[in-house]
Amino acid sequence: MSFLRFSRLALPLSALLIVASFVVFFSPGPQVGIEFTGGTLMELSLPETATQEDLSAAVASFQREGAPLQGVTIARTRTDSYFLRTPTLSSDDHTVFLAHIESSLGEVQEQQYTTIGPTVGSTLQKRALWALVAAGLAIVLYLAIAFRKIPRHLSPWSFGISAIIALLHDVIITIGLFTVLSWYTTFQIDTLFITALLSIMGYSVSDTIVIFDRIRDNLLLEGRKGATFDVIAERSLLQSFTRTINTGLGALIMLFALFFFGSESIRWFILALIAGTIIGTYSSYFVATPLLVLWQKWRKS
Repeated sequence: MSFLRFSRLALPLSALLIVASFVVFFSPGPQVGIEFTGGTLMELSLPETATQEDLSAAVASFQREGAPLQGVTIARTRTDSYFLRTPTLSSDDHTVFLAHIESSLGEVQEQQYTTIGPTVGSTLQKRALWALVAAGLAIVLYLAIAFRKIPRHLSPWSFGISAIIALLHDVIITIGLFTVLSWYTTFQIDTLFITALLSIMGYSVSDTIVIFDRIRDNLLLEGRKGATFDVIAERSLLQSFTRTINTGLGALIMLFALFFFGSESIRWFILALIAGTIIGTYSSYFVATPLLVLWQKWRKS
């Protein structure tokens, strides 16, 4: 199997997926959690006779300061409870709102209640963005230092930049995938999802480093014999394949166990890690290394 030959199809496919991810992210965009936008989130368990339509009617009939409560979204969970996302409700408004729902539907159990002001949401949004940027810059710097002892005719920055492009590939496609999921499920982009993206970045880079480290060793061993860079890269991919598959499968077995048997509260987080692990393994072979080979060919031309 020639990984570099297959990358001729994989790189255009990856580029297409990145463009599609940008499109769906900016229009119409994802559902964003209240951590970033501010608001109130409630999870309610209704009486057996009540339906989602009954809940929607009860919410529509609620009046706050003489006007209906605008911007309320309702989504059903896998445990047959309901998420209600509303504009920010004060403690008193929350009590009155819950009493109104119970007067319309009967006894309601509130499983979760969270409220965050818009100022806090804006601050968390900026911090999440800075966390992703800082992690990316630190990874580039680390890789440039780690691969500084490669042969002089090769640039250590090429390793760092190729790895960061693959990392961005993984993060962008994961965001695009979960943007689409947010249209049809209860998923919302929140701080836990940002944590998953940071974890994906770490896994993606560690997987790429294993291959790049093998390329560096083979350059020192075989470069003196006149082997071309693409031949060395292909051999390094084959030598790293078993280790990469074993590592990826081991991680996926644990993640799938947590997804099916773990807590409902972390299920989306685990699903993001599963997607990131698969995409990250793919990008190490069909994005990062092919880009590194193309970089070296471009430098020679």
